[in-house]
Amino acid sequence: MNDKELFEKYDMSAEELFARIDHNELESEKITAPRYSYWKSVFRVFFRKKSNIVMLALLGVIIAMSYLYPTFVEYDKYGNVLDAASKHLRPLAAMKLLGYNIHWILGTGSAGNSTFDAVWYGAQISISLAFVCALINLTIGVVVGAVWGFSKKVDAIMMNVYNVVANIPYVLLISVLVMLFSPSFWTMVFALTVTGWISIAYFIRTQVIIIRDREYNLASKCLGTSTPKIAMKNILPFMTSVIVTLAATEIPSYISYEVFLAYIGMGLSDMSLGRLIYEAEGAMVTPGWEFEFWSPVAVSAIVSIVLYVVGQNLGDASDPRTHM
Repeated sequence: MNDKELFEKYDMSAEELFARIDHNELESEKITAPRYSYWKSVFRVFFRKKSNIVMLALLGVIIAMSYLYPTFVEYDKYGNVLDAASKHLRPLAAMKLLGYNIHWILGTGSAGNSTFDAVWYGAQISISLAFVCALINLTIGVVVGAVWGFSKKVDAIMMNVYNVVANIPYVLLISVLVMLFSPSFWTMVFALTVTGWISIAYFIRTQVIIIRDREYNLASKCLGTSTPKIAMKNILPFMTSVIVTLAATEIPSYISYEVFLAYIGMGLSDMSLGRLIYEAEGAMVTPGWEFEFWSPVAVSAIVSIVLYVVGQNLGDASDPRTHM
């Protein structure tokens, strides 16, 4: 290609195409690179898997049914208690007797109540309990664990506390605390959080010890940065994926604890999923009544699995090594 064709192609003059560029040391040090957004990269990696979109949509449906459905539907557990024909009905029988609508697609309970409505009212209480307990335990556990891993004085004290508390069976401790107080929502929150944070703190402490002596942390310490500030600014942001993964395991576990304690008769007095399972225990072995028992069991299992899978995949996406 000759000069004339080159000028016509780019529609530029010879001076513009072949202008002399002065050497500039400051300009030569600049690096041209695309801007990096951590959370944008997290969600790009997360939504790259189609299965994550499906699980997130399912989680959205569960949350909507648990919190929005009860606000629009008035549930009366004893609304049909005087109608003996409406008790312990299978879905088809319930819809034939009481009408073809969504309320009766899981049949009726021992008082002629809608099992479908009861399940979502119970799911609201169980999910709320799980999120409140996870928020309290993770907040205390992460903060204490970060300081614990950096301070030798705190480490000496907390190791003795951990060695004592960790050897007490967690379920036994929860059971005793629930028995000492009335089995209400906040009593259960207290029982699950009074020592639940310490295992999280110990895990965070171990992770902090692994990375606390890296060069940038030593440099910060030499410059006079306080230990809490180093822990909060240098350590915890590095551990985002670890914390998200912890949340993914903690939230479903509290639902499991609540269901288990209710199943053995020590759970909430409120109508949670565990309470529904406990009250329908006899229906499990009674022919024709199985829907009363297996409906809350299935919903509690689905909620736990979806929360766990979404949390684990979000934790994987939070790891910067997956953003390449």
